[in-house]
Amino acid sequence: MSIPNTLSLARIVLVPLVVWLIITHEMLTAFVLFLLAGLSDAADGYLAKRFQWRTELGAYLDPIADKLLLVSIYVTLGFSNHLPTWLVIAVVSRDILIVGAFLLSWVLTRPVPVHPLLVSKANTLAQIVLAGLVLAELALGLGLQRLILFLIPVTGTLTIASAAAYFWTWLKHMASYEPLPAPRPSRQGKSVPVKGADQPRARAS
Repeated sequence: MSIPNTLSLARIVLVPLVVWLIITHEMLTAFVLFLLAGLSDAADGYLAKRFQWRTELGAYLDPIADKLLLVSIYVTLGFSNHLPTWLVIAVVSRDILIVGAFLLSWVLTRPVPVHPLLVSKANTLAQIVLAGLVLAELALGLGLQRLILFLIPVTGTLTIASAAAYFWTWLKHMASYEPLPAPRPSRQGKSVPVKGADQPRARAS
């Protein structure tokens, strides 16, 4: 265990608490915890790079913590009618598709290397900003409805584009493991002529 991994675990622990706060309409506390989770995410990334505290566990724990928190918030906000259902379905389906594809490649002993795509980074940023703005509006009433309405289709488009990009990358990776077609067997029983075999031998003088 290291400090970055501890911070990632703390974000996972926050997930049920934030969900409960949204359901009980304690939006200000939920918004504050969301901000703290974002700060802890930035802190563990900085510490891992600054002090070389990168671990194999952290490479998986950090994105898992981020996704658990984001997906849980989107599902809860959608259930509370603060986000459209289609967007929640797109966000959840994308993550299920990616996790399922990675698990399948692992089961088939063809693990896919984890390389975040540019569209995926943009999608994650859009999801975080949208969730934060919705919580801020519900907690403080800042008049952000127009900005939220603008970001909803942008986030949905990036979510679908990110899912398509990961799926295409996964397909290419799995196709690279397919064996080449076996060579066609040569015809059997066909005699190969030997040069000079049919020519009569010269008599000895």
